[in-house]
Amino acid sequence: MTHEYNLVDIGANLTHESFQSDLEVVIKDAEQAGVTRLVVTGASEVGSQQAAQLASHYENVFSTAGIHPHHASECSSDTISVLKEFCAQPKVVAVGEAGLDFFRDFSPRPTQEKWFARQLEIAVDLQRPVFLHEREAHDHFIGILREYRDNLTQVVVHCFTGTEEELRTYLEMDCHIGITGWICDERRGHHLRDFIHLIPDDRLMIETDAPYLLPRDIRPKPKSRRNVPANLPHILNAVATAREQPTRHVAKTTTETAQAFFGLPQLFLDC
Repeated sequence: MTHEYNLVDIGANLTHESFQSDLEVVIKDAEQAGVTRLVVTGASEVGSQQAAQLASHYENVFSTAGIHPHHASECSSDTISVLKEFCAQPKVVAVGEAGLDFFRDFSPRPTQEKWFARQLEIAVDLQRPVFLHEREAHDHFIGILREYRDNLTQVVVHCFTGTEEELRTYLEMDCHIGITGWICDERRGHHLRDFIHLIPDDRLMIETDAPYLLPRDIRPKPKSRRNVPANLPHILNAVATAREQPTRHVAKTTTETAQAFFGLPQLFLDC
């Protein structure tokens, strides 16, 4: 099948309950939209297991395995052992979603920090990429990440929503950056358009974070607030416009970058 694009959605929460009734359709719609590979986020022990199972059923679906900071209170040494087992599976392509979230504080901050560090240790031990989350915790996050960065392979700060200074810090640490439909939000995300051009082509990836972060400027406005991977081309267009680059160029480079980062099998690249 020939697609206008050949995109990789590096962050889709397809184990979310909102996809239970129509997951097959959601994946097929994504492919028809030119989103040819999906990386399903694992954010808890159960969620990581479900993501890995989902990836095993679809040729072009992959997954991550980790404990989101919201779930840090549920973590234990046994959890870490289970995550290591998940991460040894060939279609589990990164450790995470791991990190710190001091905006919601659903888990105590010291607990978040402890299990963030333990997951970085998994990535070091297995030499796997890491898929990271940070919100309102930049200084603490950077402090922990610096301790491990030299021994990690590749790092992506997913769903980046921060400042130019924070972006520069991540780039100086040789991190990749994931951009979502947040950039389409005129209330909260338009600041990203001012400095997204600072991200080198080979460090930029795109994602929907489905079912969250439906781009606010999609027209016609969907009946549901549920975001889906088929909306990734809309985010691609917003990113390309902000970077003043041809859309096809951004499609090609973000795909190549995602393939290299996660070690995905190559598909046609005439996107």
